[in-house]
Amino acid sequence: MSEETFTISELCDAFDVTTRTLRFYESKELLSPARIGQKRIYSRKDRARLKLILRGKRFGFSLEEIRQLLELYHRGDQQLTQLEQTYELATQHLKEMEEKRTELDLAIEDLHQQMRWCEDRIATLKKGSAA
Repeated sequence: MSEETFTISELCDAFDVTTRTLRFYESKELLSPARIGQKRIYSRKDRARLKLILRGKRFGFSLEEIRQLLELYHRGDQQLTQLEQTYELATQHLKEMEEKRTELDLAIEDLHQQMRWCEDRIATLKKGSAA
């Protein structure tokens, strides 16, 4: 392939995803490769969209949210609407992630305390049975 287009294998290798993943994103109208017979040909645009899709997934965006944001690209306002909506969604997701992190930190500390209690109890029981 030329440097302007990519095969499905090249994109899979570049982003460490499966062909099934790319086909799934295509079925969800997130990617739209050209076709030559049965062969999919991905453009630089498809490659950039895949990068954004994977980043959005990593940040907790749903595929529907990602699809809607990608559709705003061609709105004709120099991506202002797309950026504003992305920022708004990102703010919401960041808040949710930080709340989950706080909950996780508390759960980890609680588990550490429970494990210390277990260690102490095990040690006490072993001392009692050795006597």
